[in-house]
Amino acid sequence: MAPSSAYSEGSAGDAAGGVAKRGPQKSADGKFIGRRKVKPKQLAIINDACTGCSGSPVCQLYCPVDDCMLLRPASDAIPFGRIWVDPLKCVGCRKCVTRGPQDIFLEGCPWAAIDMIPTGEWETEHGELPY
Repeated sequence: MAPSSAYSEGSAGDAAGGVAKRGPQKSADGKFIGRRKVKPKQLAIINDACTGCSGSPVCQLYCPVDDCMLLRPASDAIPFGRIWVDPLKCVGCRKCVTRGPQDIFLEGCPWAAIDMIPTGEWETEHGELPY
């Protein structure tokens, strides 16, 4: 069996039959799907100030990774819940803290609920991320 590669020969989209590079997979709405391939320098974490934006979290909309930021029930954030960030999917892009409604630029989450921390700091507290 041949080893797998990031390249495939003669793909349907390559009429010349040469080598075509496979890009990252995206969902129908243009978000990246799956785990990232490289460990980022920083990760987004949600602190206790998160209100879930009344059930419509803006940070979730602007995250470029599918299912990275999830709205979850929280007993101290009823009725809407709180965002949870998947540390295996977060790419550290900061879009969750720099873009707001109607594409206005922010200096962070309006409720200061998202902190960007170095990945090493996260790993010291929670354990090393698998890659």
